[in-house]
Amino acid sequence: MELVGSLLVNMTHLVDMSGLQFFGWLITAGSFGLAALIYALLRLQRAAASQYWIKVAAREKKATRKLLQCPSSSHTWTEDYFHGGQPSTCCFCRLSLGTTQGVASRRADAIVVHRCSVCGVAAHWNCSEHGEKDCKCVSQDGASTLLHHWSERWVELDDNPEISSFCYYCDEPCGVPFLGVSPIWRCLWCQRQIHVECHAKLLKETGNTCDLGLLRRLIVPPLSVKEDSQRPAITGMLNSITEGHAHSSVRGRIKRRGNKKRINNQPGAKTNLIPTSSTILDSVLEGLARLQSLNGKYALANHKLCGNSLKQTHGYGSLNGGKKKYKIIDLPQDSRPLLVFINGKSGGQNGSSLRKRLNMLLNPIQIFELSSSQGPEVGLQLFLNVKHFRILVCGGDGTVAWVLDAIEKQNYESPPPVAILPLGTGNDLSRVMRWGGGLSSVEGQGGIYALLNDVDHAAVTVLDRWNVAIQEKNGAGNQCTKQVKFMTNYIGVGCDAKVAYDFHTTREERPHKFCSQFVNKLIYAREGAKDIMDRSCADLPWHVSLEVDGKRIEIPEDAEGVIVLNIPSYMGGIDLWQNDNEHDDDFGLQSVHDKMLEVVCISGTWHLGKLQVGLSRAQRLAQGKMIRLHLHSSFPVQVDGEPWIQPPGCLEISHREQMFMLRRTSEEPTGHAAAIMSEVVVNAECNGTIDAAQKRLLLHEIALRLLS
Repeated sequence: MELVGSLLVNMTHLVDMSGLQFFGWLITAGSFGLAALIYALLRLQRAAASQYWIKVAAREKKATRKLLQCPSSSHTWTEDYFHGGQPSTCCFCRLSLGTTQGVASRRADAIVVHRCSVCGVAAHWNCSEHGEKDCKCVSQDGASTLLHHWSERWVELDDNPEISSFCYYCDEPCGVPFLGVSPIWRCLWCQRQIHVECHAKLLKETGNTCDLGLLRRLIVPPLSVKEDSQRPAITGMLNSITEGHAHSSVRGRIKRRGNKKRINNQPGAKTNLIPTSSTILDSVLEGLARLQSLNGKYALANHKLCGNSLKQTHGYGSLNGGKKKYKIIDLPQDSRPLLVFINGKSGGQNGSSLRKRLNMLLNPIQIFELSSSQGPEVGLQLFLNVKHFRILVCGGDGTVAWVLDAIEKQNYESPPPVAILPLGTGNDLSRVMRWGGGLSSVEGQGGIYALLNDVDHAAVTVLDRWNVAIQEKNGAGNQCTKQVKFMTNYIGVGCDAKVAYDFHTTREERPHKFCSQFVNKLIYAREGAKDIMDRSCADLPWHVSLEVDGKRIEIPEDAEGVIVLNIPSYMGGIDLWQNDNEHDDDFGLQSVHDKMLEVVCISGTWHLGKLQVGLSRAQRLAQGKMIRLHLHSSFPVQVDGEPWIQPPGCLEISHREQMFMLRRTSEEPTGHAAAIMSEVVVNAECNGTIDAAQKRLLLHEIALRLLS
């Protein structure tokens, strides 16, 4: 030992300081490299263990499902491209989605796969046709109890970590595969997770009954959903044939392209000009589908024509032209089912991915996608006999106004309250109701699951809505009413409407550029910068006059825009009236349910920019119940973000009605009290203690006293 020590001492004398620094750097680099290697090995072990878990869970699930006879349904497949991510394994052959099976269906940068929009599983393009029917069954009318629908955890739902982190039976952690814990299942209804080893113990002690979890009041129970057999069979049959023809045509083109590629790669191969059997079948199906445009007398007897086609509907039941219709019956007394409307074209166009997430958390029959061919009336018709339900609108302010208009036309004695999941660009009404300014803010507050939970515990408040009567001058010099629009948020005349009009025109011409909320705001800012230089509304005070409750109000000479407000949020969150600040006037506080409007003016687009960052204030002009804006020349006008160029005439704004809205109360002490009192009032109506008119009056008083 003494010899070794002396050798080390002699070596240190021979090595200079630069050599010591080199050895120190080498040891540090080696440590980092070793740590990276260990991390990579752990990741590989976790991935391998996850694949093993899924296969074990799948085998156990088959045996358990046969034993329990849990109702199941066909998957609702939608075509997608595999770019990695989750799920990464085919739910049928248990192989990676990155490998093609059978006929290769591939795009230049991705592999074609099918994803179920209901339960989230994924499958190879050709495996999905022969897969097992193990998706959750949305209609179980006649069953005595609802059973857990256990399935492998193909998709990681991070929206509810409290439930997804621990086993439903033993309360031990889930989701740590490299520690050797038991594989896990997730219930497709209540979202609870359980170790496979714990499932047998659960059956013996408590049974397999599912209570739908924390969102039980919002979910339409499958036991309360009944298929409506009154729909004519011819329509459903032709719809299925049309869908089968469309999807088989897509597969046929892909197959023919793949076969042609293989033939052309062979030496001396010639192109076959003889039509294939699939081409002939496609032509036959197309001809049969056209029978629907002739009359409804032709019935097709052979259903096997579309047996090999992909069973795909972009929704369930009759939501978007599917094969089945449903009706809701015998709901539990404490149920407050949620009717969901999604506008996929709002803001960043996240409707498709949001639809899949909501399908996993709720019953797919209660979710509807809005389009130019399908409005909110279809969903409201399904809930026609449901007395107490809530509505969630996934979209921007325009989508909310669309749904509110449809609710008004139904003439409800007690209209359902409306919550908002913001998907638009400004989302001003959503900000006022505390639901956030965009989808990113929702994700930052716990995700979709947390938002649904807040919808269940939200307070009911009241929102004023207004008529905007547009009167234009005719040739004789008199004014005649042309049309009436509805206003919920605000109306602007001048520079702000000019920017909104230019933004709207650009979006109509090039819709592909408006791919996200952030990009939309950048384009909006660009249009505003253009107007700073143009100052096209600098002469507004000499061409527009203001009248409030019959009194003429002078517009300042430097004003380039006049804005009439109903809510304390404008253009993405600007508070123009500013209740919290001191003012040298006698105007009252702004409220969304006091049947009063506030009028302010701004001095140009540059002033709007300073308002956005809090460096300036809008000038308060008036407050009243009846507003008239007289336009002596053509000016840009916008109502709730809908802009147009208004010819000379008059805009008369008067109160229309009040609608029930839901306000998020997770951060408001008085909001929790309002939510509890609102629930007490609704329960009193359910029990027959009060009627709908009394409930409406009490909810209005609660909103005035606790949510102002």
